[in-house]
Amino acid sequence: MISTKAGVEDMIVKLGYVAMSVELQQASPSQTMTFAQFSKIKDREAAIRKLERIAQSNIENCLRLLKHNVGNDIQFFRFSSRLIPLANHEELQDWNYIKPLREPLGKLAEFIKDHPMRVDFHPDHFVVLNSLDKDILKNSLKTLAMHEALLEGMGINPEHRCVLHVGGGYDDKEKALEQFIHNWGFIKPNIQKMIMLENDDTTFTVKEALYLCEKLGIPMVFDYHHHLANHEEEDWVSDWERVVATWSHSSLPVKMHISSPRSEKEFRAHADKVDPEMFIRFLNEVKGTVPEIHCMIEAKQKDAALFQLVADLKGRSGLKWLDRTNFLVE
Repeated sequence: MISTKAGVEDMIVKLGYVAMSVELQQASPSQTMTFAQFSKIKDREAAIRKLERIAQSNIENCLRLLKHNVGNDIQFFRFSSRLIPLANHEELQDWNYIKPLREPLGKLAEFIKDHPMRVDFHPDHFVVLNSLDKDILKNSLKTLAMHEALLEGMGINPEHRCVLHVGGGYDDKEKALEQFIHNWGFIKPNIQKMIMLENDDTTFTVKEALYLCEKLGIPMVFDYHHHLANHEEEDWVSDWERVVATWSHSSLPVKMHISSPRSEKEFRAHADKVDPEMFIRFLNEVKGTVPEIHCMIEAKQKDAALFQLVADLKGRSGLKWLDRTNFLVE
C-alpha cells in the first residue's frame, strides 16, 4: 500500500456511471438529429424547433436519470455530452440553443440543489486542446463553452467538471505536450478552470499527463484501465501521491476511472462490467491516502455494471457500506 502523510483511517468510496441507464426504459439523453435530416426540412425555423424539442427531451431524461440515481443512493454521474444535437454546427451559428432549454435546465438545477451529487462531463474525442490546427482548437473551445453554459444552466459551478484527454501525439509526444502548454495560454480562465486531464490508453501515460497537470494546475483523473493498456513500464503506485496532490486546490474529491478489458485480444475495449478483483487491487493500494475518492465506472452496461459491482463487493472484509452504493474502506 502507498505510504501517506495524511494517515486517513477510513476512505469513503462513491461509485458513479456514465450518461445513460440500461435499467430505465426510453430515457436516452443522447437522442439526435443529423445535419442531413435537418436540411431536409424546408422550413428552417421548424427544423430548429425540432432540434430544440430533441434537446428538451434529452434534458428531461437527464432528470429521470438523476431521480433513478437518488433512488439508488448514486451520488456521482456523468452527463452525456450529446444533449444538444448540432449545437456547434457551422450552419447553425445563429442558434441560441440555451434559451429554449432554460426551463428544463432549471428543473435539473432545482433537483440537484435538493439532492446534492457530483455531476460532470467527458466531451467527445474531437475536443483537442493541443492541436496545431486553429480551427480544431476553435471548435474545441466552442464545445467547452457549450458545456459551461449547460453547467451554469443547472446551477453547477463549472470548475473541474470536464475531463479531457491530452490530445494527439503527432509523432513527437514531447512537442505535443509543449503545444498543449502553448495553446493553454490562449484559453480563457473560465474554460481552463473547467478542465481535468486523464491518462489515455494509446498515447499519453500517467507521468506525461502529470507533467501537464503539475505545470498548469490541472487536476488529474487516473484511469486504471488506460494505465494497464499504456504505461511504458511505469508504476502508477509510485506516482499516486503526485496525482492526489493535483487535487489540492479543488473543492472536489479525487476522481478516477475504473473499467475492465473486454478480453486479452481487445484489451483497450471496455467490458460490459467491472472485474471486482481488479477494483479491489486498486482500492488496497490507495486506502488511507485520501479521505474520499469518486470512482467513475466506464462499462458498457452502465448502471447495471455499477449494481453488479456492488453485489460482487458485498460481504467483503474491510468494506463498510454507508448505503446501497457508497462504502468505507476501513
